[in-house]
Amino acid sequence: MEILGKLLGSLARVKVMRLFLLNQSTAFTSKEIAKRSRVSPTALRKELKLLTSIGFIKKRTKDYVFNPSFRYGTEMEGLLISSDTVGNDSILEIFKKTGKVKLVIASGVFIKNKDSRVDLLIVGDKLMRGKIEEGMRKLEAEIGTELTYAVFETKEFAYRLNMYDKLIRDILDFPHEVIFQAKELSTQSLKKV
Repeated sequence: MEILGKLLGSLARVKVMRLFLLNQSTAFTSKEIAKRSRVSPTALRKELKLLTSIGFIKKRTKDYVFNPSFRYGTEMEGLLISSDTVGNDSILEIFKKTGKVKLVIASGVFIKNKDSRVDLLIVGDKLMRGKIEEGMRKLEAEIGTELTYAVFETKEFAYRLNMYDKLIRDILDFPHEVIFQAKELSTQSLKKV
């Protein structure tokens, strides 16, 4: 995403544009935009002024909304949405300090599959839910959309895997990418079911 920030002149602009492109029918107040994109209010005012002036977004009485008749909307969507936003190493870096992580699987928005039930699955022991939540908010700001995720302790995950749990099956049977897998969680145990 750093490259896009340099290309478009501002990382804040990329975050705000991505937020609107991924939520085209949603109106946001300035406060909501700042919170969801993690852009400072000062930088946000500048970006909103610029994006309004070029017609990318429309300012309404109390909020902003994407302008569907923006001339380069499709091209911007291709550039900002289709590009890899967050690399696997970045995802792993965010969650490696949240406990003893044993498995991280990316799906959904990370592999450009809108039909996935979750975007991220995290399995481990002594997981700190608060830190995981904080990491999710950071990722959401980078990507520009809310993420759906599942977190399981290793024993619960193993139980659900062996019981053919629908959520686990939906994740493992459909397109996904294993970002990290501890040696004790063998590939065989994931594939056998």
